[in-house]
Amino acid sequence: MKLWLLRHAPVQLAPGLCYGASDVPADDALSQRAALVAAATLPPGVPVWVSGLCRAQQLAAHLQSVRPDLAPVRVDARLNEMNFGRWELQPWLAVPRAEFDVWLADFANHRFGGVESTQDVIDRVATALADLQASLGASGQAVWITHAGVIRAAQYIASCGANPIPDAGQWPRWSAAPGESMNLVIGRTA
Repeated sequence: MKLWLLRHAPVQLAPGLCYGASDVPADDALSQRAALVAAATLPPGVPVWVSGLCRAQQLAAHLQSVRPDLAPVRVDARLNEMNFGRWELQPWLAVPRAEFDVWLADFANHRFGGVESTQDVIDRVATALADLQASLGASGQAVWITHAGVIRAAQYIASCGANPIPDAGQWPRWSAAPGESMNLVIGRTA
């Protein structure tokens, strides 16, 4: 299955803030620009799923306006960014170093900020991918409009399966930049 992963455009927040599950808007002009770029590469009629967060939905709305031939957009909260709990909307520099150390020591299971672990994200993305592949088949194609953490989880799953992540060194370091996209092949294609 071929999956286009589109990351929302830059958000309208001061740089350096943690904003995982926080529902903050993206820059609308940059969302429109990202939609135009993505629209040029997507095949006709490809189905589109979007995170439940408004910054991703902005990109989806712009994409639909320039590519009305695409299948209707479906919202899937499993594509939401990781919930960083008490660290949401806090400066990353304000997070005590000890908090990062605890997370890195148990990268799979520690709930950084108290809500969601890395493995929780991997598990929900793996379920979403399995459901997608079951509905589209191995040779299907789809678009997810989502976030960096979900894109990294999808990359991890594509290379390692939904197995528990052994440590932070296995987490993909690269994700699409805000407003950009990438492709993944999940499983075998026909």
